[in-house]
Parts: sequence; structure tokens; C-alpha cells
Amino acid sequence: MNGYMSGMLLTTMEPRLFDLDFQLLTDSALTLISVLVLFFAMSYLLFNPVRAMLEKRQNKIADELSTAAEAEETAKKLQAEYEQKLADINKEADEILRDARSRALANESQIVAQAKEEARRIVDRAHVEAELEKAKAADEVKQEMILVASAIAGKVVAANINTEIQNSLVDETLKEMGENTWLS
Repeated sequence: MNGYMSGMLLTTMEPRLFDLDFQLLTDSALTLISVLVLFFAMSYLLFNPVRAMLEKRQNKIADELSTAAEAEETAKKLQAEYEQKLADINKEADEILRDARSRALANESQIVAQAKEEARRIVDRAHVEAELEKAKAADEVKQEMILVASAIAGKVVAANINTEIQNSLVDETLKEMGENTWLS
């Protein structure tokens, strides 16, 4: 029996090309199926959530980039608006200053004209007052002349003298009064 069994064992255990047998093939097929099942399970459980997370992150980053671009564009527009407003304010300030200068010059010329008019009125009033004073002085001179003439007449009547004496008395009285007094 030993010889028979050993012959059988030799026939069953003959060397094969790749040593493929049914058990190895089934094990290989089961391992392949297990790997594929594991791959699809892992794909479903791990790869898809990771892809979804990466896609969400990518969308979030894209949204943030577009928001940042919009914010930058808005900031540039606001900067342009503020620069325009600043330029308009500077122009308005220049116009206000120009207007204030022109009004100041107009006020200055008006004040100068009023001052000249007031000075002319003062000078005219001074001329009128001088004329009045001159007329008053002339009236006083006339009054003095009347007094002098009365005094001369009194002396003439009192002295009752001739015309030569009378002329000498008039000349003497005029000298006493002074020539400037009755000539002005």
C-alpha cells in the first residue's frame, strides 16, 4: 500500500506549469472580488466625501476670490469717486476764494469811493464854512469901519475943522486899523 499510495501521490502531485489548481483560482477570484468590493466601498465611503469636500472648498475659494475681486473693484470705484469729489471740492473752494476776492475788491473800491465822496463833502463843507467865516469877518470889518467912521465923524464934528484935517484924520484912523483889515 505504501507503494500504491506513493504512486498516487506522485501522480497527483505532478509538477505543473504554473502550479494552478482550482483552489488557487477560486482564491484569486475571491481576492480580486474582495479588492473590487473594498475599492467601491472605499470609493463610496471615503473618496466621494473627500471629493465633495474638495469641491466645496474649491467653490468656497472661488467665491472668496470673486468676492475679493468685486470688493477690489468697488474700492477702486469708491476711490475714483472720492478723488473726483476731492477735485470738485478743490474747484469749489477755488471758486469761493475767487468770489470772495472779487467781492473784497468790490467792497474795497466801494469803500474807497465812499471815503472819497465823504472827503469831498468835508472839503465842500470846509469851503462853505470858510466862505461863511470870510463873510462874517467882512461883516465885522464893515462894523468896525462903521464904528471908525462914526468916531471920525464925531472927531470931525468935534473939531469942526477943514478938509485937510479931516483927510489926515481918516488916514490916521485907517493906519490905526491897518490896511489889511478893511481891504479884505
